[in-house]
Amino acid sequence: MFWRFFAIATGKRIGEKGAAFLVEMDHIMMSEAVKAVILGIIEGITEFLPVSSTGHMLLAQRFFGLGEGAFWQSFVILIQLGAILAIVVLYFGKLWRVALGMFTNPDDRRFVIGLLIAFLPAVVVGLAVGKYIKELLFNPWVVCFTLIVGGAILLWVDQLELKPRHDDATRYPLMMYLYIGIAQCVAMIPGVSRSGASIVAAMLLGGDKRSAAEFSFFLAIPTMIGAFAYDFYKNRAEMTVDHVGILAIGFVVSFITAMIVVKTFLTYVTRHGFTFFAWWRVIVGTLGLVALALGM
Repeated sequence: MFWRFFAIATGKRIGEKGAAFLVEMDHIMMSEAVKAVILGIIEGITEFLPVSSTGHMLLAQRFFGLGEGAFWQSFVILIQLGAILAIVVLYFGKLWRVALGMFTNPDDRRFVIGLLIAFLPAVVVGLAVGKYIKELLFNPWVVCFTLIVGGAILLWVDQLELKPRHDDATRYPLMMYLYIGIAQCVAMIPGVSRSGASIVAAMLLGGDKRSAAEFSFFLAIPTMIGAFAYDFYKNRAEMTVDHVGILAIGFVVSFITAMIVVKTFLTYVTRHGFTFFAWWRVIVGTLGLVALALGM
């Protein structure tokens, strides 16, 4: 429809070949818009759940042809900013209080330092071996195996009789922030889950389920903004004006989806734990292995 309106607006006559071209362009634009919506939904649902957004994106690419090509590989990273904006909006009051108080309030300043400490290991490991991890481990077989193993670990942690000592993510001990940051680095292996690794680490170190989940949200802000900035700079030549609309669709969809998921996730985890997400991982990983074994 866009291309027809453009032709009419410019006063050009549409011949038989021109009409065929317009139909083809309509199909391409619609196809890309639908693809952006689907990927935005996958990103918004999986980014903050302990199920691995990267793993699901790789499987969507392998089995459904979504996310193929240089632009789309950058797209799935760039739309993470929409999911991050959802966290900023939902926790704006707390984040604003910390931002204002970090120069005068020792507790707020300590949390900011702790967040930076947790973020630092990902920076170091990412710069050191991130390229090699992508080359060697970014394939659907690895994703499926790590989804299953991660699901088993979640089931194990959920059955432990842990005795939480910390119920406020902004008041964790500084060394606890460091250990969580180190655990997050394991999530550079696709299928592990950044949020899952940080949540499990926080719980084993004494955090309750809600505060562990909330800190995984806070830690996502610098981690994903860093990944966004790095990928945008590295692939800036791939970005054109034609891509702005598609990126905007993915951004908005991931933002709205993440808003809904985060609010629901905290309530659900506090009451029911992680068993549902553990079995989600096991089922998706198993189905993926079966499909790969059958050559699909």
